[in-house]
Amino acid sequence: MENNTLLATEATILFAGDSGDGIQLTGDQFTNTTALYGNDLSTFPNFPAEIRAPQGTLAGVSGFQIKFGSTEVFTPGDRCDMLVVMNAAALKANLKQLKPGGIIIANTEGFDAKNLRLARYAEGVNPLEDGSLETYKLFKIDVTRLTKATLEGSGLGTKEIDRTKNMFVLGFIYWIYNRSLDTTIRFIEQKFAKRPEIVEANIKTLKAGYNYGDTSETFMQRVEIRPAQIAPGRYRNINGNPATAMGLIAAAKKSGLNLFLGSYPITPASDILHELSKYKHFGVGTFQAEDEIAAICAAIGASFGGSLAVTTSSGPGIALKTEAIGLAIMLELPLVIVNVQRGGPSTGLPTKTEQADLLQAVYGRNGEAPLPVIAAKSPADCFFAAFEACRIAIEHRTPVFFLSDGYLANGAEPWRFPSAADLPEIKPNILNSAPAEGEKFLPYRRDEKLARPWAVPGVKGLEHRIGGLEKEHETGNISYDPENHEFMVKLRAERVEKVADYIGPQTLDQGPEKGKLLVLGWGSTYGAIKTAVKTALDEGYSVAHAHVRYIHPFPKNLESVLRNYDHVLIPEMNNGQLVRIIRDRFLIPAEGFSKIKGIPFTAEELLTKIKTLA
Repeated sequence: MENNTLLATEATILFAGDSGDGIQLTGDQFTNTTALYGNDLSTFPNFPAEIRAPQGTLAGVSGFQIKFGSTEVFTPGDRCDMLVVMNAAALKANLKQLKPGGIIIANTEGFDAKNLRLARYAEGVNPLEDGSLETYKLFKIDVTRLTKATLEGSGLGTKEIDRTKNMFVLGFIYWIYNRSLDTTIRFIEQKFAKRPEIVEANIKTLKAGYNYGDTSETFMQRVEIRPAQIAPGRYRNINGNPATAMGLIAAAKKSGLNLFLGSYPITPASDILHELSKYKHFGVGTFQAEDEIAAICAAIGASFGGSLAVTTSSGPGIALKTEAIGLAIMLELPLVIVNVQRGGPSTGLPTKTEQADLLQAVYGRNGEAPLPVIAAKSPADCFFAAFEACRIAIEHRTPVFFLSDGYLANGAEPWRFPSAADLPEIKPNILNSAPAEGEKFLPYRRDEKLARPWAVPGVKGLEHRIGGLEKEHETGNISYDPENHEFMVKLRAERVEKVADYIGPQTLDQGPEKGKLLVLGWGSTYGAIKTAVKTALDEGYSVAHAHVRYIHPFPKNLESVLRNYDHVLIPEMNNGQLVRIIRDRFLIPAEGFSKIKGIPFTAEELLTKIKTLA
């Protein structure tokens, strides 16, 4: 190790700039390289809703935060050690995220008079020059000028040259953290295979940024963060949406069914459609419908035809699908409804994260229309939660809500992926033969799970009525009988509650089995809660952490787990939704802790709250 290299266990970097500065690409490439190096990591991309947000403005700032280390990492970090900014707005918007004494790497060209004015600095004020940053380690680099000098004589235009400046920054950060350029070079060669001049320019600029660290007179200490000691296995870096797509494919393969996705593009769920469209050779069919209603109705039709049917969306799209979800409940057909939640209501904050659709998933339909609801806790867990949603939908013959959110969808972490043999079997039990001679086919006669037969079209003797009108018990004929209606409503609810017999007990993630405080979480709050509770335990507080995957129905022992503690705290990125359900179901005075800012909880703010109760 070089004499000027610092050995550290972890680091947090925040890249920030205009949406057109390639910030997300820079973050993705650093993440992929870091994952291949062997560090554990967690990321948080944060970008505007506009395709091309106003340049130079605070509203147009795009950010990408990554925490990586040689130990386990569960969040993208509360505060960053290094802030890399391409312009004045990026600095102003994110300086509060930098630790005291942290490092700022600033592109000086982004602090000219125009950029300072757009970032709403006072006339004549330049934070790089006025001493206001003296408590930080400031490194000023004219990235734009150096990029132009690197590509002088390349024949590229000014705009094309300007677009490569993120590669200079990336190369410099690779030098600081002693990372190889090879992964990014391969990416550039593949992405721009048809534009050799662009390939050459980006690679040249990437190497120039790396060499700048060696040749610059500006001293920057290099940092060595060794690979993490994590459980052995085969890993890959993965985001939540691709993990969801792979979980759906795996479930289709394990069940022996073709996978059909009926979808309409919506942020932040669209990547699932994009990902699944690549797997036609795996028997995956994708249909981009003209609207949300057509998308789910096509999925219902595919389910009736014997496919594993999925529809994906976010909150506003789920609202449009609501009537058809009720139809699927009445038909009692398998259907996985993926809601990648975002800030609402209405269009709300389409690129920001929120957990505000829980009540919509549990209750948001007309009539008595219960269905199972499960939620993923991390980007990699999206695979396993999506797989489980498919298992429940198929084996219990019901629509199932699978809840993710923007934080999970776009965030990344290393994933130790399983082999096919490690995954549980899924038994569709499709009925493909008519009843014995003299017997009548009863399409709503039920098995031990209260699931009706899955009879697909085309088999003689299995003809039966479908539609949204109330069904007569067992025959499926239309019925307006009041006694039958009440019976069927309660029977459908009992079928959903019976799922609890097949999901296993609620377990603790960490902490004592009895104590003063239980922090109960669901969804993407997992990493922040785990980190905060671990710190509290290390400091001697009586606190435990349980994370709920199955929100409806709950695991059968959940109430007994909750009653083992004096207090129950439920942090949520909404105005208090799971806490309402817990209070209603168990009459336990759980305390909610809400954050509705479009950004995840930090471990620090959760730890502060825990200390008031533990």
